[in-house]
Amino acid sequence: MRIAHLPFLACPHCHSPLALGREERREGDHVMEGSLECARCPRSFPIRGGVPRFVPSENYAAGFGFQWNRHAATQLDSVTGLPLTTNRFFNSTRWPRELAGQTVLEAGCGAGRFTEVVVRTGATLVSLDYSAAVEANFRSNGHHPNLLIVQGDIYAMPFPADSFDRVFCLGVLQHTPDVHRSFQQLPRYLKPGGALAVDVYKRFGFLKQLTITKYWARPFTRGMRPERLYPRVERYVRTLWPMTRWLHRLPYGRNLNWKLLIADYQGVHPLSPKLLEDWAVLDTFDMLAPAYDDPQTPETVRRWFSEEGLEAIEIGEGDNGVLGRGRKPMPR
Repeated sequence: MRIAHLPFLACPHCHSPLALGREERREGDHVMEGSLECARCPRSFPIRGGVPRFVPSENYAAGFGFQWNRHAATQLDSVTGLPLTTNRFFNSTRWPRELAGQTVLEAGCGAGRFTEVVVRTGATLVSLDYSAAVEANFRSNGHHPNLLIVQGDIYAMPFPADSFDRVFCLGVLQHTPDVHRSFQQLPRYLKPGGALAVDVYKRFGFLKQLTITKYWARPFTRGMRPERLYPRVERYVRTLWPMTRWLHRLPYGRNLNWKLLIADYQGVHPLSPKLLEDWAVLDTFDMLAPAYDDPQTPETVRRWFSEEGLEAIEIGEGDNGVLGRGRKPMPR
C-alpha cells in the first residue's frame, strides 16, 4: 500500500484513523510488509504483499482465493483482447467513463477484472475482497498509483463512513453469509449524493429453480476444500469439452451443457477456443465451490434499496441476474 492512501482506511472495530506502525519492506512508494496501528484501540493490522489485511487468511471465501489465483488473468480484458468486462461494468453502473477526482469503492474485487476497468477512469479506487484473491489483483493492477487493494470483511469494512462518491458490488452479494445484511453495509460508505450499483443472482419460481442443476450438486461440493474440488472439476470439464462443442450445435445445446454443469460461453463471447475452455473450467468451479449461493428476486432487491432510503432506484435484469442502482440522498 501507499502511504498516501492511509486516509481511506479506518479501524474496522472502532472506526478511528490508522497510522503506519512498523515498516519492514518497501518497494518504491509501496509498503510491502509492515503493520497499521489504530489511533484509539490497541489493535494492529498486518500489511503483507503490499496489501493491508483485516481478516484471517483462512475464511469462508477460501475457494474464491484459490480460483482467482489459479485464474488470475482469465477474465481480464487486457488478456482476452475483448471489452467484455468493460461493457458489463458500464452497462451495469451507467457511470461516466471519466471519473477523475472521484473516489470509488469496489466491494469484492476477485482477481481484478473490474479493477482494471475502473482504474482507467482516473478515479481513486479502493478494492476490497475477503479472500486471498487480493494477491492476484495486486499482481495485475497494484502498479496503478490510483489504486488501494485491501483484504477485509464486507460486514466490517475498514473505511470511514460517508467517504466514497461511488460504490459498486458486482458478482459478490449472493456468495456472502447474509445477502441482505451485506447489502445494508454498502450505502453507509457513500457520501451524500453518491451512487450505488449492485447485482445478485436471480431467484426464480420453485419449479424453475429446481431445474438449475448446480443446486443439486452443491450440497456435495460446497464443503470440499478447493485443492480437492478444483482438479476434479478441471478433469471433468476438459474431458467432456469436445462433446460439449458438438452438443452446442444442437437446438438448446448450450442449455444442455449448462445442465451438465459445464459453463458454456460458445456463441456468447467471441473468445479463442482455449479461453472458452478455461472460462468453462473457471465458472464451473465457481458454480460448485462457494460456501454460499443465495439468489434474490427483483422485488426483494427493490425493497432493500427503499429501506436504505436510496433515491433514483432502478431495478432490472443484468448480466449476472438482478441489477440495482440508486443514489444516497443529499441532506435536506
